[in-house]
Amino acid sequence: MANVQQWSCRRTLEADAGVKVNTEPEEMQVQISEFAALTGVSARALRHYEDRGLLGPDRTSSGYRDYSERDATRVAQVRAMIDAGLNTVAIRRYLDCARTEEHGTTLEMCPALRADLDALARRLAAKSAELRETERRLRDLDPVGAGRAPNGGCDAS
Repeated sequence: MANVQQWSCRRTLEADAGVKVNTEPEEMQVQISEFAALTGVSARALRHYEDRGLLGPDRTSSGYRDYSERDATRVAQVRAMIDAGLNTVAIRRYLDCARTEEHGTTLEMCPALRADLDALARRLAAKSAELRETERRLRDLDPVGAGRAPNGGCDAS
């Protein structure tokens, strides 16, 4: 997402009259089409993120979305979490755990995320034990392998 780095540069515009206009990154605001190009995310995806509560750009007086550097950081965080396999419901829940630094986006192991990962690990362990027990019971039904068809499948006759 190299284009997002453009946001962190201080831009100086020089008019023909020799007047310099300094624009700090916080003041750099763009609308959806330019923002989509800067972030590498489609306008449709940006609208989807907003609908899901993942992104909240400011609005102009005429109702247009007005994106800022803060929004570019948020999009980078959302994309990193999607790439990691999270859905938008999980992303919304853990977005405050995301940190974007010089080397990219990381997900801090905040208490809610740790608790949910631990609960998921317990559910997976229980399902794994259930699967092993089902396999054991199936093997017990045919302990010597009698009744198997020569090709290893069930004998339908």
